[in-house]
Amino acid sequence: MNAQRNVLFIIIDQLRADCLHGALAEYVDLPNMRALMSEAVTFKRHFSVTNPCGPSRASILTGQYAMNHRSVRNGTPLRHDTPTVASEMRKAGYLPMLFGYTDTSHDPRVHSPDDPAMHTYEFPMAGFSEQVEMRLEMSYPWRSYLLRKGYQFDNYWQLYIPGGDGARLNAPAVYRADDSDTAFLTNRFLETMPAYADESWFAHLTYIRPHPPLVAPAPYNDMYDPETLPLPTRIGDRADEAAVHPFFEAALANTAAASFVIGCPKVTPTDETIQTLRSVYLGLATEVDHHIGRVIDFLKDSGQWDNTLLVVTADHGEMLGDHHAWGKHNVYDAAYHTPLIVRAPGCAAGHKVDAPTESIDLTPTILDWVGQAVPNSMDGRSLLPFLQGSTPDDWRDYSFSELDFAEPEAPSLWQKNLRTDLSNSCLDILRDDRFTLVQFAADLPPLLFDHHAKGEMANIADDPSYAADLARLARQMLRHRMRNMDHTLSLDTITSDGPKRQHRH
Repeated sequence: MNAQRNVLFIIIDQLRADCLHGALAEYVDLPNMRALMSEAVTFKRHFSVTNPCGPSRASILTGQYAMNHRSVRNGTPLRHDTPTVASEMRKAGYLPMLFGYTDTSHDPRVHSPDDPAMHTYEFPMAGFSEQVEMRLEMSYPWRSYLLRKGYQFDNYWQLYIPGGDGARLNAPAVYRADDSDTAFLTNRFLETMPAYADESWFAHLTYIRPHPPLVAPAPYNDMYDPETLPLPTRIGDRADEAAVHPFFEAALANTAAASFVIGCPKVTPTDETIQTLRSVYLGLATEVDHHIGRVIDFLKDSGQWDNTLLVVTADHGEMLGDHHAWGKHNVYDAAYHTPLIVRAPGCAAGHKVDAPTESIDLTPTILDWVGQAVPNSMDGRSLLPFLQGSTPDDWRDYSFSELDFAEPEAPSLWQKNLRTDLSNSCLDILRDDRFTLVQFAADLPPLLFDHHAKGEMANIADDPSYAADLARLARQMLRHRMRNMDHTLSLDTITSDGPKRQHRH
């Protein structure tokens, strides 16, 4: 292999894994990602370790569980001295280029209150060189591009109203597909990268779609017939879902279908509405796939395909009406299960991995591939052995995720309903080959799902026949947290001969 080593790290926002392999896969056309799977390694049990956007990206880019980096909400700062993929790739001699966003809230201890970084949770992570500002709530370059093209709008958010008037949920966006935010970002990437062809580079390309607001340009807005799509997975009506556990009443009220669109009055959660919104979501996923295909073509046409590590994943999943829920503040797999496709020169093309992997594994994998040491602060592990078709003997047999459902500035619905405080409004999720256990920090009953029986359709935590499994999984979760407490300096020792360090794993 050529000495040149490029890394292209693509994150798609809010894409469910089952769009590529699972319940929705046969209903959505993702030809470029599926073609990539035949040339790459696909990780079928890949999970985000936390939600929502800011925390999930903090974990991905630091390789840390949320219990260690503690940037647990959109707007919660990430400590300024936390090692990240950007800081460590700079040590390896790379300029970390950012096309898109990282949703990083910066440390107020090292910034003036008037610093722009103190007024948005969408600021880029320190260490990245922002090539184009492309943040959902800002996107000034895209706005300027549209204005120069002759589009007229008085308010930025008017761009997200279907049809411009909201009369029809799946009406096309007011901009053409060639001018969409997804197309614009891809164009900027393709315009920038040719000059870097003769050197090793690292680029982080992040697509906001299919994250809401759910509006798509033609032809993606009505590419899929809502009537042909399967209905969401549901136990019964909303009351039945809320009755499963006290957590779910607030989860159902926190994000409704109506919040996924802008400028559309009287959005009620009927099956017709839900299926229409699901069809627009799938259309947006297909649009992203189209532009990822353009990026892959660029790598191949420019002769860089065999010098490049390509990682394609999502920051987290999306409930998409399952269990009558929307968004990602939930405990079900749909909110955490994400696609992961990794292609490296010489990898085991077409290989599928069934071992559980976590979003914190991606940064260690990238660092390992370029030959840069992985800091002890990082909880994840390199996936490179899987790229050669093997599974390490000591690989984990479960995945772990966390969710914080508090709001420091104003109590969240959960805090109000459950009477929890800022310290105990959180939960942990552990998934092994058979079970999913959800434990709460507050004095709330656990949830337990048996995937060899009814899975997430039945909470069997109170079933006496599962008492031993419940106890075993609770012990496993406790041991996991104990083993993975912050190791930033815990393996360093100050000695008479100076500082010494042992390496993790």
